Amino acid sequence: MVNPILDAVRRLADDERLGALVTVIAGPDTGTKAVVDADAGVVAGKLPADIADDVLADAGELMDHERSRALDYGDTRVFIETVAPPPVLLAFGAGHITQPLSRMAKEAGFRVVVGDARAAWATAERFPEVDHLIVGWPDVVLEAFPPDRRTYVALLSHDARFEEPVFAAIRDVPVRYIGAMGSRRTHRARLERLRGRGWSEEQLERIHGPIGIDIGAETPAETAIAILAEMIKVRYGHGTGEPLRGVEGRIHRQRGEEAGTE
Repeated sequence: MVNPILDAVRRLADDERLGALVTVIAGPDTGTKAVVDADAGVVAGKLPADIADDVLADAGELMDHERSRALDYGDTRVFIETVAPPPVLLAFGAGHITQPLSRMAKEAGFRVVVGDARAAWATAERFPEVDHLIVGWPDVVLEAFPPDRRTYVALLSHDARFEEPVFAAIRDVPVRYIGAMGSRRTHRARLERLRGRGWSEEQLERIHGPIGIDIGAETPAETAIAILAEMIKVRYGHGTGEPLRGVEGRIHRQRGEEAGTE
């Protein structure tokens, strides 16, 4: 006999759709379950009618940041477990930083795509662990892997010929992350160029440039760590990038908690 809850969760995973399994773990409706599709709403089971709207709102926020939490609604406690497809890293430029970044991103659960028009750089010997290695210009990569809300874009080449088609393709797409290599002066020039192409200030704010979190990185591997750290921070929607030492209370705060609370 088919279990409709398990079947719905499997469909989310098989179709690589964003969703959540919601379970009432305390209160009058303990044991009640529902499967929520981020776009379609409840697709299996049911939610207690008196808290359904609040649960769906919170589930939407948690799904957006790929987080799972137990939350209280009066006398009812609900566990919202996010079911998320693997995030996709589109790395443009097969340079020395891309090598460690692709390895570490793969370990962190990303599906990694590396693209570069230089056949001597984009080789299986240099990138043995990536999911897809494409020798070609960005339009070839973007055609094979159309960006969407689970896409993380890392522009790791200083060649504007790599940047321009990527920015044109993702301007109106809600990709999760856009990072671009270069100095602060290079990034200021980049922003001015994009303003001239009609980018709004809100759109420009989406670009992380210079790419990465400041950890004092010197080597390609250290720079890759700084980039991946920034991507993870964006992925889960929280974290300060500051040291945890000396911080009171929970490391990962629950809804409504402030830093320094127990």
